[in-house]
Amino acid sequence: MGLGAIGVPGLILILIIALVVFGPKKLPEIGKAAGETLKEFKKSANDLTSDAKEEIDEVKAIVTDKDDK
Repeated sequence: MGLGAIGVPGLILILIIALVVFGPKKLPEIGKAAGETLKEFKKSANDLTSDAKEEIDEVKAIVTDKDDK
């Protein structure tokens, strides 16, 4: 059961509960903070992935050079 099993009615219910708990003034701030956090997480994950790919490419180049000699 993943997030896809929630459905539209479940999301509406979650939004209503969040609205009651946090209030209408605080909800946009929370949403903005969550969005910025997710954006930063994705950026970090992409940076980490690109760093790992660069390291793999360097190792492949070293191995290929040794095989050619």
